Amino acid sequence: MAALHDRVVAVANLRDFFRESINTAIDNQNVDVNPHTSHYVVNLLTLFARSENFYDESDEHCGVRPLALMMADAADADSQEKRSSSLQRIGDVALFTAGFFADSLAYRPVDIDYYVRMGGSAYGSLSDEIKGTTRGMALVDVFREMARKFQSLVDVLNEVREGAWGSGDVVRVYEIWRKTGSRRAAKILEQNGVVPIGGTPKTH
Repeated sequence: MAALHDRVVAVANLRDFFRESINTAIDNQNVDVNPHTSHYVVNLLTLFARSENFYDESDEHCGVRPLALMMADAADADSQEKRSSSLQRIGDVALFTAGFFADSLAYRPVDIDYYVRMGGSAYGSLSDEIKGTTRGMALVDVFREMARKFQSLVDVLNEVREGAWGSGDVVRVYEIWRKTGSRRAAKILEQNGVVPIGGTPKTH
């Protein structure tokens, strides 16, 4: 296995690096994504590359607020703006977490399928929330597509992550396939000579 310093790649512009990586992964996986949607994902990765934008820091805690609590915040919001902001935060955090920390989720109370379900639902609700607004004119189609293709976008980010840090083990890939139906995970299993018993993943 290569040493960590052997994996370091110098990049002049982080946004350009993510754009190239995302577009390559989309092409490799034959994912049909609107350019505006891929642009949103690139901007999201660039934003969350700075940890202070991903983690919630306050006097009480430092970490990522649980998605269920963020969903409660959205439900209790006293304005459309706050509700939309909470829903977007849920979708963004769920996508980034499932895309870049899929392996670590195996050791948490909730696994990747929970993040896929919550993230897709949040983006779907967000697209309904902003429909007919000025902001919605620019982003409603993006969030609607992200809701529909959330799992495919997670697969794309998984490939970007593996390109930077290497892939996880086949057992974990099988778990991801079983819980989410990921086409990318199924392809990796096939490449490793693994044929899942039953032929179809568990659905929720």
